[in-house]
Amino acid sequence: MKEGRGSFSVERGPRKEREAQSGMWKGNSPAGSQGTAMEGTGGELGGQGNWGPEDAPGLLARASLTMLPWPLPLASSALTLLFGALTSLFLWYCYRLGSQDIQALGAGSRARGVRGGPVGCSEAGGPSRRGLGDPGEGPRTEGLVSRRLRAYARRYSWAGMGRVRRAAQGGPGPGRGPGVLGIQRPGLLFLPDLPSAPFVPRDAQRHDVELLESSFPAILRDFGAVSWDFSGTTPLPRGWSPPLAPGCYQLLLYQAGRCQPSNCRRCPGAYRALRGLRSFMSANTFGNAGFSVLLPGARLEGRCGPTNARVRCHLGLKIPPGCELVVGGEPQCWAEGHCLLVDDSFLHTVAHNGSPEDGPRVVFIVDLWHPNVAGAERQALDFVFAPDP
Repeated sequence: MKEGRGSFSVERGPRKEREAQSGMWKGNSPAGSQGTAMEGTGGELGGQGNWGPEDAPGLLARASLTMLPWPLPLASSALTLLFGALTSLFLWYCYRLGSQDIQALGAGSRARGVRGGPVGCSEAGGPSRRGLGDPGEGPRTEGLVSRRLRAYARRYSWAGMGRVRRAAQGGPGPGRGPGVLGIQRPGLLFLPDLPSAPFVPRDAQRHDVELLESSFPAILRDFGAVSWDFSGTTPLPRGWSPPLAPGCYQLLLYQAGRCQPSNCRRCPGAYRALRGLRSFMSANTFGNAGFSVLLPGARLEGRCGPTNARVRCHLGLKIPPGCELVVGGEPQCWAEGHCLLVDDSFLHTVAHNGSPEDGPRVVFIVDLWHPNVAGAERQALDFVFAPDP
């Protein structure tokens, strides 16, 4: 009997252990005290149970079931679908953004083509476009400038673009807010935080001023080669633009950032001087250069230039008595052989009050960058306001 009981207990021990383990896999506790300790008083795996070393395999099996992740094929398929959807959405966004920029650039070129270039001009061909707040022009112009600036930033960088970005977004500028006198009203682009004064000191552009003044004799000779009697009784000579106002004529070597080759060939001294300037706006629609003639009795009333980002340099060639320039309420006069730097975004008036015997007033006008516009800003504005091809 002892041998039988011994053999029976040896055979029964492993079977009970297997049944206990199988109960754990099925989630059912065996009838013994071990299962009761795990499910009842002990709770989950962190409970207090009467466990021993022989229970380790069952406990590890149960713990592995609670941490089992999603089936790997299902998780892989879900991640693949999500990645594909995000990629498609990103590509669609890039396509839409690019197509909008291209359409905006095309619309801007077509609009300038329909208008036929600058609508009106301040002296020497500077575009005097309608203000951004005018009906039908403001939102479209601001939107176009903004989109071109974003295209520039995607190609290069936003570094140093704080003021240009604010200007492109159409932030408050002179003449727009309440309580502003309105003597400075740039019609197209107001660059904030630039020092503003109707007349700019010569030292601000010393190199270019000295170069133009040293070229005075050559530029005066060029004018003599292209001048005429300005009587208005004969057809307009080749190269001269139609009068801006009665008694106001101009011959441009650069118009809205584009070189006029035939006029440049006829004026080699002036063209050579332009090529030596460091701050000439030669690649920007704000940039003009040429001869401006005002006959006795002629007057150009209250005009504002398109931007405060430029300074207009006047080199006096022939200055008879009675000529006056008033900028922002401050009167000045030209002097032959000397330069006068003007911020023409201020309201300005030009008049020749002399007698017919005095002859015309003649100045050579060049548009230069404002000295406080940084190099990165100039590059961005050249891109945004690039001349039509």
